[in-house]
Amino acid sequence: MVKDHGPQIKDDATYEALRGKGMTKEKAVRIANAKADPDREDPSRKGGRQPAYEEWTRDELYDHARNIGIERRSSMSKEQLIDALRNH
Repeated sequence: MVKDHGPQIKDDATYEALRGKGMTKEKAVRIANAKADPDREDPSRKGGRQPAYEEWTRDELYDHARNIGIERRSSMSKEQLIDALRNH
């Protein structure tokens, strides 16, 4: 039986399945809510509008990490910033 997680989670079954696969709570909520949104065409489809992180400069990655709120970003290399952004 699927637990009701309250109004902040729109698709409880998807949320529980993603958490069962080891995803963080934040990521599972984002995906579950995107799938439950009828206005979104296909939330699984990749956007492709931004260039890959590997094409960004370290400064661009740093600014993006700052906007998202990734901690300890000032001591990270470009590769570490990419990893932190992808796993946020």
